[in-house]
Amino acid sequence: MATHYTRFKLNTGAEIPAVGFGTWQDKDAQEGAVAEALKAGYTHIDTARVYGTEPAVGAAIKKSGIPRSKIFVTTKLWNNSHHPDDVEPALDASLADLGTDYVDLYLMHWPVAFARGESMFPRDSNGKMINGDTDYVDTWRAMEKAFKKGKAKAIGISNFSRKETERLLQETEVVPAAHQIEVHPYLQQNEVCAWYRSKGIHVQQYSPFGNQNEIYSKGQNMGKLIDDPVLVEIGKKYNKNGAQVALAWGIAQGHSVLPKSKTPSRIRDNLEGDFKLDEDDLEKIRKIDRKMRFNDPSANFGWNFYIGEDGKVE
Repeated sequence: MATHYTRFKLNTGAEIPAVGFGTWQDKDAQEGAVAEALKAGYTHIDTARVYGTEPAVGAAIKKSGIPRSKIFVTTKLWNNSHHPDDVEPALDASLADLGTDYVDLYLMHWPVAFARGESMFPRDSNGKMINGDTDYVDTWRAMEKAFKKGKAKAIGISNFSRKETERLLQETEVVPAAHQIEVHPYLQQNEVCAWYRSKGIHVQQYSPFGNQNEIYSKGQNMGKLIDDPVLVEIGKKYNKNGAQVALAWGIAQGHSVLPKSKTPSRIRDNLEGDFKLDEDDLEKIRKIDRKMRFNDPSANFGWNFYIGEDGKVE
């Protein structure tokens, strides 16, 4: 079955490739992994300031010989740079590390501000996170300025709740082009994702394989999502594996998906998750939604994320 190389249109008019390559974790392996991804045919790379992988992404793109204009690059503003005076310098630092004068998409990584300064995770003597006092609305307004200057071709958000997003829409000018959140067959978030789409906000799925990532303690004492019998059985029909079916499900929702791997064979396999599932198979996948969220750092970050959302454990 041929890979489709599906693309979606953002509210800016720009197109975003449906399958992106995630670069969270395994910092030292990322230059080689991104190089492998670009060689395999990926044209969408997702990084973030906090990942520490921007230099590796930039180096891999440069060495690939692929024109910058052919690659969709996303990075993210970290929580210690939410003060309006810090937003553009933070973006400039990211651009310098990426070796580019613009990013295709710049996201506010979380709605919470940490204390200003060099420390990515500022903590007090008791190990508690020190939060800043910047309102995410003010951070967004500073991002709007960077967008208007062309340093970011589009701006968006990540890990916001619907209520937080509604407030952003009411109090600011630029509608986010994208919202990057945890979505996968065990946390489908159908209602809220439909709402985002109705507002012209493209949904990006991080952790599209759910508890495949060992960092999520909540998912360790259960079977892996990609081994779910429903996904595996559907995969047989298309000569695909459970991971590829999970990606195809996301793309069928109109979302871009952000798998990550440092293994060349898996990097290639994930790109082949861009194929069309029949409606009856999509219906089978709808039935395995467990409303199970694996990523919620509320206690650690000093902010109550995802209030009222699917999978939120109060």
